[in-house]
Amino acid sequence: MSGHHSTETHQNLLERIPEVTGRQLPHWFEALDNGPALLRFEERVTWLKDEHDLPHGYASALVHEHDKKRTRPV
Repeated sequence: MSGHHSTETHQNLLERIPEVTGRQLPHWFEALDNGPALLRFEERVTWLKDEHDLPHGYASALVHEHDKKRTRPV
């Protein structure tokens, strides 16, 4: 977990993303996959905030969850 949110807060943010944004998590993961090739966590958070007008907490939770899914073995 990033140093910004507890595990519980992170999960709560993820659960609210579809309601708040009108889009499901896979949409946001695809946006990150197809977005600019930014390597740093905060760069990707800033991109989501700027490009998609997401609040910082939601953008951070999305990038963290996306990173977790990319590093899990298939």
